[in-house]
Amino acid sequence: MALAFAFPGQGSQAVGMGKALSDAFPAAKAVFDEVDAALGQKLSQVMWEGPQETLTLTENAQPALMAVSVAVVKVLEAEAGLDLARDVKFVAGHSLGEYSALAAAGAFSITDAAKLLRIRGQAMQKAVPVGTGAMAALLGIELDAARELASEAAQGEVCDVANDNGGGQVVVSGNKAAVERAAEIAKGKSVRAMMLPVSAPFHCALMQPAANAMRDALGKVHVNKPKVPVVANVTASAVSDPNEIVDLLVKQVTGTVRWRECVQYLAANGVTKIVEAGSGKVLTGLLKRIAKEVSGQPVGTPDDVAAYKAAG
Repeated sequence: MALAFAFPGQGSQAVGMGKALSDAFPAAKAVFDEVDAALGQKLSQVMWEGPQETLTLTENAQPALMAVSVAVVKVLEAEAGLDLARDVKFVAGHSLGEYSALAAAGAFSITDAAKLLRIRGQAMQKAVPVGTGAMAALLGIELDAARELASEAAQGEVCDVANDNGGGQVVVSGNKAAVERAAEIAKGKSVRAMMLPVSAPFHCALMQPAANAMRDALGKVHVNKPKVPVVANVTASAVSDPNEIVDLLVKQVTGTVRWRECVQYLAANGVTKIVEAGSGKVLTGLLKRIAKEVSGQPVGTPDDVAAYKAAG
């Protein structure tokens, strides 16, 4: 049985996440303390006490979700004898979750990952003035049809495919008017369209200023070869070379999160179980729609850690 670890992205945050882990396991508390110190902020307090709108701010949600994900891995290493290099064939993360995957695999230090995600969150927020961008989820459409729809809706503006989440769920992102046109065109094709409550249009060409900021920030940190190959969002294939990792993380800011293909890559390369390390169960839910033959196990609480240990 080949095992992979997957790490959730923005939208999986919830007030209280990681609190029980920190209370129960010193290995988790150490991660949250390190992230707080790296950012010069009691981010853990925001995570555990809220308010929700402060936690949901992109610059907070991104390092917070990474902290919970890496805390889970550290707990499994301390409590369940997990050895990532020995036991796990691949790691992968959804959008910001790719940084969590890289931190878990030792490519980044926890401190550097937290600082990078704070910069990433701020840069993504600043890239587009509030109110000029939007994202919409299209439900009941596959990637090629969604690309055609987005192209039809663009009309000289930006309307890109941001996420291919699998199971007929594709997210488009870009100028607000173009995304609204895409939603209208979708409805005319009997495709459900839902505008998303996001503060910026992620993973589209409008994010180029944020990509430039990340190229600069990533150029200042040391990147190790990860202990486990990372399946990259923008290529949906495994990468281990530090220079290539940096290049793909820059491209990821404006590129499509090819999550459906990432999971299919894992399945095609022998993975039979995916552990979702961190807050929530979004990726485990998507897994059922992409690769039914692969089992999923979310781990984000002390009870989940016990279940992981029991499963052996």
